[in-house]
Amino acid sequence: MKVAVVGATGLVGTKMLQVLAERNFPVTELIPVASEKSIGKEVEFKGKKYKVVGFETAIAAKPAIAIFSAGGGTSLTLAPQFAAAGITVIDNSSAWRMDPTKKLVVPEVNANVLTAEDKIIANPNCSTIQMVVVLKPLHDKYKIKRVVVSTYQSVTGTGVKAVEQLMNERKGVEGEMAYKYPIDLNAIPQIDVFLENGYTKEEMKMTNETVKIIGDASIKVTATTVRIPVMGGHSESVNIEFENDFDLAELRDLLCKAPGVVVQDDIANFVYPMPLTAHEKDETFVGRIRRDETQPNTLNCWIVSDNLRKGAATNAVQIAEYLLEKGLV
Repeated sequence: MKVAVVGATGLVGTKMLQVLAERNFPVTELIPVASEKSIGKEVEFKGKKYKVVGFETAIAAKPAIAIFSAGGGTSLTLAPQFAAAGITVIDNSSAWRMDPTKKLVVPEVNANVLTAEDKIIANPNCSTIQMVVVLKPLHDKYKIKRVVVSTYQSVTGTGVKAVEQLMNERKGVEGEMAYKYPIDLNAIPQIDVFLENGYTKEEMKMTNETVKIIGDASIKVTATTVRIPVMGGHSESVNIEFENDFDLAELRDLLCKAPGVVVQDDIANFVYPMPLTAHEKDETFVGRIRRDETQPNTLNCWIVSDNLRKGAATNAVQIAEYLLEKGLV
């Protein structure tokens, strides 16, 4: 199986190559694709070197799947060209997520919506992915009315430039700024641009994408997204109001059995999810599971996942795995 990775030299593209190798996805020929300035550079995959090519060369090679992580503008331009050549595109940008003609997929939640006709498939926002993996089994059982979420997001979600800013600040070195303010010893309550309603684009992504993925327009989601000086994963404090009451032991058991979810919730021994321990893992971790004592049928929990893996690369590769398993590519 020929597989193209578009944006192969970037932070997420590099992680996609790593995840494809780790999960033994049956790549017979890798086609790394990047912008003009990176053509001819080499990337490594499973101990072999591959030369980066341009998009025209990649389309001509007719891969079965192209995994995109090259930004929204690139995806809007190139994804339809790949799709027109019969190549199935799994796109990690925000370009196609809310397009009503495109599927927005988290395999543990809604892979069953995919068909062979879906030639451009959207990978959701990282902070949405980890939340819906936990929400879906709870919604199926207790029906979610409203979600209030505050995020604590890793600098890796911004990219290499942000990681360098954090490291430079820790060393006391002046350098290029990915953010308007210092990030070390700070928390920045803005991720992406502000919209007319006072929310950021990232916050509205969480609201709109959650509804689309779970497939229930009655779920209300309100978010505050914050960038903090950590690496390894995004964390979320999530308050969930249900229509129906729940038994806490039954709810925990439900999460223990949920695909892709690992419960880390032993406060007597100080066990709870953290970015440090979620780093380089594919699962979504949930802990601090407790009733909200201020109102009925409401739960508080803490969700952590590696944003470059489950939040991006792993989710995309899992979509590819599902397509392959079901004979859709």
